[in-house]
Amino acid sequence: MYLLRNTLRPYAWGSTTAIAELFGREPSGGPEAELWIGAHPGAPSALVPPVDGSETLDELIAADPELMLGADTAGRFGPELPFLAKILAAGAPLSLQVHPTSEQARAGYAAEEEAGVDRDARERNYRDGNSKPEMIFALTPFEALCGFREPEDSADLFRAVNAAVTAAGREVPDLLEWIAAELSSGHPAPVRLQSVFRTLINDGEAVREAVELAAAAVAKLTDRGEYARELSTLIELNGYYPGDPGVLISLLLNRASLQPGEAVYLPAGNVHAYLSGLGVEVMAASDNVLRGGLTPKHIDVPELLRTVDFRPLGVPYVAAEDTREGQQVFRPPFEEFALQRLELAQGPSGANGDSLPAEAPVLQHGPAVVIAVRGTIALTSTSGSLTLEPGDSAFLPAFEAPVVARLAADSAQHDDGALAFAVTVGSVPAGEADSPRLDIEA
Repeated sequence: MYLLRNTLRPYAWGSTTAIAELFGREPSGGPEAELWIGAHPGAPSALVPPVDGSETLDELIAADPELMLGADTAGRFGPELPFLAKILAAGAPLSLQVHPTSEQARAGYAAEEEAGVDRDARERNYRDGNSKPEMIFALTPFEALCGFREPEDSADLFRAVNAAVTAAGREVPDLLEWIAAELSSGHPAPVRLQSVFRTLINDGEAVREAVELAAAAVAKLTDRGEYARELSTLIELNGYYPGDPGVLISLLLNRASLQPGEAVYLPAGNVHAYLSGLGVEVMAASDNVLRGGLTPKHIDVPELLRTVDFRPLGVPYVAAEDTREGQQVFRPPFEEFALQRLELAQGPSGANGDSLPAEAPVLQHGPAVVIAVRGTIALTSTSGSLTLEPGDSAFLPAFEAPVVARLAADSAQHDDGALAFAVTVGSVPAGEADSPRLDIEA
């Protein structure tokens, strides 16, 4: 097992306090958006101390991929860690974005490489040839936009906006009238949603004027009725990105409000944006992002439209699977990763007063990373042990399984016990059915 030191990303949308409060340290004074735990080349975790000439996790894995990842993981995903874990703290809304399928990523990457587009160029869409499925687990109340609503629901929202414009004594723009009518037409749902999305994302003065007028009119409402949450989001987004088409696009999308302990997954083609909150984010190790609004960054509209899945989709929650050891596992429908919530205590300390164990096996299909959030946890294997304090993390190579997480002596004295998260490859590799794993209750 290897202790890691991780990179904290200071993106402007990051909270200035959430990650510091989570780990019980002083804030840095600037935005703290994402803590990266993994081997992504953009910010690989450092090894503490360096090991046999390797200073970072990606270097350690590259020196012997099969030993570190396991033969099956290396065979399926190549000589790189297939996932990246993050602690994400959104103090302001992130951009609307979508991620490609594996086929789209491979084709797009090959085309840009052949065209000689610099990998750091602003207009570059595909930094690698991989898909980028994601999952977010809420540590605090977490707000997001996620996937398309049924068009009839969005039509009701736009009619509410139009009524607000009328109530403000203004004439409803033709664009807003057309959107409400188009979403209510008899065309197939994906066709209606694509038509409205395409019109808005192509921007133009009419769109910007409609955004500003809609936000100003809604802000004057003293009672926003049954659509209060969605209409308040419209005002908030326009405050961050005045006149941006993504402000109105938000009314086409599901508004997801996660409570702590809930998770959603984001498949390829799903338009989404995180709005606020603190969570554990897990994703495939890719940089492929196509933006669709709420951003000053490059938007490649034709490529975006080829990538978006316009089918209506309910909020894609990931149900927790309870293990016999009293732990929870979150398995989205992706092969790259799964997430384990490790909560340890002496006696009844669970959310429902359930008795929690003082130790539990770490879910491990090949490699894994563990990050401690609360209390002190001791990781032990047949080859050694490692103690993690809040904010510490570790890489568990495939050859070191099985690993057991134990409540350290000092945490055993506290009622809160300890909490950590483990990320590993998403499914039991073929031919390794007897590998150590957690038993899931039926």
